[in-house]
Amino acid sequence: MLLAVIRCVLAALLGVTLPERCWADQGVQPGLEIGQYPLDALPRVLPPRAAMPCDGSLVTYHGERVRYASPARVYPAFVARLRAFEALLSEQAIAHYGRVPRVLVHLGTQSCRRMRRYPDWVSEHALGNAIDVAGFDFGPLPAHAVAPEGLPRALRGSFSVRIAQHWHARGVVGSWQATFLHDLARALIARPDIFRVLLGPAFPGHQNHLHLDFAPYRVVEVFDDRDPATAKQ
Repeated sequence: MLLAVIRCVLAALLGVTLPERCWADQGVQPGLEIGQYPLDALPRVLPPRAAMPCDGSLVTYHGERVRYASPARVYPAFVARLRAFEALLSEQAIAHYGRVPRVLVHLGTQSCRRMRRYPDWVSEHALGNAIDVAGFDFGPLPAHAVAPEGLPRALRGSFSVRIAQHWHARGVVGSWQATFLHDLARALIARPDIFRVLLGPAFPGHQNHLHLDFAPYRVVEVFDDRDPATAKQ
């Protein structure tokens, strides 16, 4: 799995046509083509002592449809990606819970660093071109809202859903939470115009969040097909 990711990333970084499997394995086609995003031309591989391409041209984003628990410092063009994500999140949340989450909890956006596993590569976090989503906080179901059929009573009041606690959750309530997270991830995978790279619990070091970015390559490692609870449908 990890070697497949490396092959896809190297192909993109070296300017080689992306292998078909980098797209086709996920059942999607490219959305915003490589080269059409302002950061696509920026080199992602740097010599060991080269200066990082981190600058101050970032904006602070608090969320529109969903409030962020902490402000997101991101590249200006990445705001459109976050807004599109909030729209898709809202659709999935209404379908599963009858309302939109009040708060989006993330673990960080901009951080001027290289990839921890691959120190020659610039992290998309360094560019403010990524977000690590940990989960969401929901308020009680509004009086006028229609509860989805079968919604557990415990999920009609306030609650939180987190990747770390609920990705593999079981039971009536837990499986409802897990299904929401899995369906949200699948919806994102089907929309490469929102995020090109999605890393989740199937990828080392991502058991508690979804890493979402818009690097100039397509990599998706979210579901572990060996686990029947998260196998792709």
